Amino acid sequence: MAVSFVFSILFAGCKEDVNLPDQPLSEYISVYMPQAANGPVTYNFSTSDTVRSSIIYGANYGGQDYPKEDIKITFSIDGDAVVDSFNTANNSSYVLLPAKSYRIDDPEGVIKKGELATKPFKVTVFTTGENAPDLSKTYILPITIKSSSVKVNEKLRTNFCIINIIPTFFDRAKWNIIDFSSQESNGEGPNNGKAIFALDGNINSFWHSQWQGAQPGPPHYLTIDMGASKTVSGAAFVARQGVSSGRPQDVQIFLSEDNSNWELAYTGSLLNDGAAQKVFFETPSRGRYAKLQINRSFSSNLTHLAEFYLF
Repeated sequence: MAVSFVFSILFAGCKEDVNLPDQPLSEYISVYMPQAANGPVTYNFSTSDTVRSSIIYGANYGGQDYPKEDIKITFSIDGDAVVDSFNTANNSSYVLLPAKSYRIDDPEGVIKKGELATKPFKVTVFTTGENAPDLSKTYILPITIKSSSVKVNEKLRTNFCIINIIPTFFDRAKWNIIDFSSQESNGEGPNNGKAIFALDGNINSFWHSQWQGAQPGPPHYLTIDMGASKTVSGAAFVARQGVSSGRPQDVQIFLSEDNSNWELAYTGSLLNDGAAQKVFFETPSRGRYAKLQINRSFSSNLTHLAEFYLF
């Protein structure tokens, strides 16, 4: 009898102390971008002409049951202020992808009555051509829910996309060297020294400027017919392996459509290093013909080069 009395007091006390606030269902209903749930998403795109680079996005409905009417949603790309806030919060230095370098399919979407998501939408990123961004930078693209007829989950309003564009070297199978300043035809043996060895895919063979019989100094150059006009965003070099003296130091790259009128596409300096080195043009340039000009080499008036690429 005494035990029953004690339990009665305890239960009565608990019932009196619990005072739950009103929790309207609407507080638990919101729309959000599911792509934002795992934080920034990194996309590694290629400069290959055959690959379309795209980002898929959309919005979902969260809450009890299904929406009882259509939910209209507008998407947009946030600007520099949002990127600055993101960089400050994450100690990063991403650059907003230029507007010319992407196309958003449709800024308006609908979560239909009785459904839980919009259809998937797409942002296409231009990695080649005149709209391609500077390939040397890492970009960010904040895709956000700009407006909605239902409350937005603020923590999942924006999908931050980190974008790396990785250069893909042009296929050199149909390239021809149509002119050069000089080459070493004999002194480096049958499988070295000639200009064509800068395009053979073997880093252990190389083009060498002439040194037997004569030693012409800089500028040294190669002129290449790529077989078709291309938009070029940069170049890559592999120096002769194991020999540092004579490696290219100061270089220029020119492009032409007709092998007569040339446009300077790049001027810069390389490291005295046997690893592949990429250089990026300030702006993409177009041409069928390319001329690599070496104006100075490390510790020598001669020069040599294992491989030369464009992308």
